[in-house]
Amino acid sequence: MTWDSFRTAEHFTMRNARLIDRHRFAHLFQNGPTEPVRQALAAYRNLDGGYGNGLDPDLRGHASQPATIEIALRYLDELGPIPANIGLGICRYLATVSDPDGGIPPVLPSVRYSEAAPWWQHRDDYTADLGLTALIAGYLHKHHISHPWRDLATAWCWKHIDNLHWTNPHEAIGICTFLQHAPDRHRAIQTINRLYVMIRAVIDVNTKPSGQQHVHTALDLANDPSHIARPLFTEAEINRTLDYFEQSQRPDGGWDATWDHWDTAATIEREGMRTIQRLRILRAYGRVAAFLPPPRRDR
Repeated sequence: MTWDSFRTAEHFTMRNARLIDRHRFAHLFQNGPTEPVRQALAAYRNLDGGYGNGLDPDLRGHASQPATIEIALRYLDELGPIPANIGLGICRYLATVSDPDGGIPPVLPSVRYSEAAPWWQHRDDYTADLGLTALIAGYLHKHHISHPWRDLATAWCWKHIDNLHWTNPHEAIGICTFLQHAPDRHRAIQTINRLYVMIRAVIDVNTKPSGQQHVHTALDLANDPSHIARPLFTEAEINRTLDYFEQSQRPDGGWDATWDHWDTAATIEREGMRTIQRLRILRAYGRVAAFLPPPRRDR
């Protein structure tokens, strides 16, 4: 990726992204401080310990929703260790909306009465989701946030992963995040090796620029060379996907969100998020390392 391409992405972010994502860009790529990101993220947090208020562009209502926790944890993870009070608040919230055995649904029935994408608002299925539960449990283990709900959810995830006969890209991303950070490393390695064929079958390893078509790539799982999912893909597949990321940058500097369009504001916000995600992965694999400072971690 050239310096000009990076600067174009920077200009796109400053023109279009939300304030929180502009602060993230400054922190991740310009050695900016973490505190502006933390303050912006705090505005999306509710008294119940969960997050709402449009942090997920497709869930624009005030109330907390489990799916929004995924975004909050991703953002917090970028900043360094998650403060215990925030992590425990998230766990307390999740304990109030989970099934008795620990699984959590992406959204609650209250979503019907809020501004949300139609695939959430008109949803009739509120059963627990393995991909989301696994991803959240994985981040909690990574940051050593200990809580009874985390342990309950961990047991639920292992049970469902052990009985898995097929998967989908969203679920595979969550499972790989869980296995990346699960304390039982021997079991995690055995499990990723067992799921090898199943996961590869639902990931596009021959990515090509394709307009608005949404695809899940190898780098959506292995977003860092040290990730547990990295050995699932060949060097050629990884490089081909990195080339695809570079080639699919638009002339205005951004990347398409490739979500189903339902609201102009949601699409623009998703594009800001996607642009930062693509840049982070390109840097992790050395495609922009030559002219960017190392990521800053405020303790």
